Amino acid sequence: MDPIVELIRLETGPEGTFGSLRIQKRIFCSTLEPQDRQNTPNLSSIPTGQYPCKRVASARFSETFEICDVFGRTLIRFHPGNWVDQTLGCVLLGESIGKLRGRQGISRAVLNSGNTFRAFMAMVAAYERFHLTVTEHY
Repeated sequence: MDPIVELIRLETGPEGTFGSLRIQKRIFCSTLEPQDRQNTPNLSSIPTGQYPCKRVASARFSETFEICDVFGRTLIRFHPGNWVDQTLGCVLLGESIGKLRGRQGISRAVLNSGNTFRAFMAMVAAYERFHLTVTEHY
């Protein structure tokens, strides 16, 4: 049986859209996406809804999962990163939400992203596919 995976958006603002990723009804990690920009490729979060996800090989991130069947969009993936400018329309995974000094000074970010992404991939290692439900609770 495929895992139950849910992305719950909790707040949005100029530093991005922050939320939680739940797996099997348990909070697994924090998420960071861009703000809603009308589903514009590489700049926007995806619309709320349900999406199939499939395991893919990525030149940049090795192995990951791609969120599929988003109207007008491709290459939307889960991957490590800290700041909203690193999302490119994808979902960044982090242990928690905090602040980091980056190219634009100190800004909100997801923390410990590399380790969190590896833990996510270990948690879904037995699966080739799963469905993602995206909701907003602003």
